[in-house]
Amino acid sequence: MWKIVVHAPFLGNIAGITLYPFILIKHKAYKNDKFLMNHEEIHLQQQKELLVLPFYLLYIGNYCYNLFKYKDRHQAYLNICFEREAYQNDFHLDYLKKRKLFAFWKYW
Repeated sequence: MWKIVVHAPFLGNIAGITLYPFILIKHKAYKNDKFLMNHEEIHLQQQKELLVLPFYLLYIGNYCYNLFKYKDRHQAYLNICFEREAYQNDFHLDYLKKRKLFAFWKYW
């Protein structure tokens, strides 16, 4: 998968974030973290499928809905459908090879 990995020490308490086509990582060593990189590459695929902008709109909308539902920022984040797919599959390093198109919908 084509990606641009950028060292971004300003990320605070975030290890990595994907802003298509970039994966920003807090520490250079994280580039060798297969599971973190797999997590972020899953987000790259999600963003590509939704042509980027709709991904962010759905992501924020899902977060806001979850914040209302769970009344907890961390729980709201963990239950975003895109995050659920990425977290449940970040240890499956071959996931993207067999992932079906728009697989995040099953985590909605």
